Amino acid sequence: MALEEVVNEGFLSRYRVLLDAEDCAFDELEHAYEDGDREHFLADLAAWARTIERRVAFLTRAGIPLGDRVQAADALA
Repeated sequence: MALEEVVNEGFLSRYRVLLDAEDCAFDELEHAYEDGDREHFLADLAAWARTIERRVAFLTRAGIPLGDRVQAADALA
């Protein structure tokens, strides 16, 4: 399936939700780091990593190329 057929309203909506979740998790991680709270930092680091994994899995299922940056950019052009 062509990339332009994959990226539609539903895709963009779901991807925005995933990006927002990652952003929120990163904010929590950053605060724990700044506070020097090792226990929360480690928990927040794991939570942030899970949000990244969910986003990457979504992109992979959608057929979005995630390999080498140059190859990915070429595929999107």
